[in-house]
Amino acid sequence: MELLRSRLYLIAQGWRDGDDADTHRFDPAMRLAVSQRRGLGPLTDPDPEHPANEPFGLASQPTLSRLLSTLSIPKNRTILRHSLLVSAKQHLRATRRHRPRYATVDIDSYNLTVHGHQPGSAYNGYYHERCYHPIAAMFAPTGDWIDVALRKGNVHTANGAAEFIFGVIEAVEGDLCQVSDVRGDAGFPDEELLGGLEERGIGYVFRLKDNEVLKRMVKPYLVRPAGRPPAEPRLWLHELTYQAESWSCPRRLVTVVKEVPGELFLDYFFLVTAWPATQIDAVSVLDYYRQRGRFESFIGEFKDALDPALSSSPRVKTHYRGKEPKKRYGSRDAFACNEAQLVLYALAYNLANVGRRGLEKTTGVGWTVRRFRERLLKAPARIVLHARRAWVIINDLIADHWQCLARFLCSLHPVPT
Repeated sequence: MELLRSRLYLIAQGWRDGDDADTHRFDPAMRLAVSQRRGLGPLTDPDPEHPANEPFGLASQPTLSRLLSTLSIPKNRTILRHSLLVSAKQHLRATRRHRPRYATVDIDSYNLTVHGHQPGSAYNGYYHERCYHPIAAMFAPTGDWIDVALRKGNVHTANGAAEFIFGVIEAVEGDLCQVSDVRGDAGFPDEELLGGLEERGIGYVFRLKDNEVLKRMVKPYLVRPAGRPPAEPRLWLHELTYQAESWSCPRRLVTVVKEVPGELFLDYFFLVTAWPATQIDAVSVLDYYRQRGRFESFIGEFKDALDPALSSSPRVKTHYRGKEPKKRYGSRDAFACNEAQLVLYALAYNLANVGRRGLEKTTGVGWTVRRFRERLLKAPARIVLHARRAWVIINDLIADHWQCLARFLCSLHPVPT
């Protein structure tokens, strides 16, 4: 457990390079946070009679590399991915006395740039770079990641999306609450996904890519009303019914036509939804879809603040301590290691997200993960040891932030183990 905690804390602080573990092995604050020993045990020298039972310092880079290889085993990787849902569940239970009956799941895909020839990475024509193309799901009430799967860089957005989403829905409804609806971008909607959601009685709102048929259908609405336009851009909503060739039945479309400042022609896009107009009108559908922008901003924040580095590649060790090894072992599964690494980054984000949301609640000011990390997690401090206590001394401004965070942590409800 200390190994996993050590890796997560390093990632949350922005130390993404494996060699950073060697730099922080003897950092007293990290040792106090990571170690399971009580009192001043993490800062004291090991017992000379039993040195193996009380390690001095944290895990080194080779040890954390072996941890990653262990986590990349298929069974362990499945448990690791499920831990994302567990972290969201604990966050929800700690901050709310009663869990919600229904919740929204947001899905999206994004690019992770690589610098090399890692297995599964490829040039993506949409992003114009060599990358991976993972798919992720977020639990909307808390903003936590609940699952993420690494995919090859040149796959389509909808590749494996139905299986991934149905697995997420089953896991959420088994551990958290019932899924009321799913929101996603234009690359996801196909018959397998839409039909599967309708069979399960789950609503959805997806953006839909336009085609020649849709362009002909929307053409009558691309006309501005007569008269001088107002100072503020206008927006019009129209109801349509559309059935693609691959769809089994017609479905409701909400057509959004809008003015863009400085543009001569009107812009438009389509939303496909399972909700009838008698249940939710077009304005509510558009407002509800726009809320998924939080997930897109969280993905951008995840890439900006944590900057995942998926650099595992199949390199067989030819020398060990300057000599050829007597026995050679096969290379580890680099793609599986990169997926395990990605899940660790997502877990670290969930950990930082709890603190960030807590500061927003207690201070009334918006916080980002990067700001939370730079102001609190990476704050300079001095450790002073007394007979039975270790005092962590920080400056006044950081102390105010930590006091706000402490008030939030004290307000959390105990989570049963």
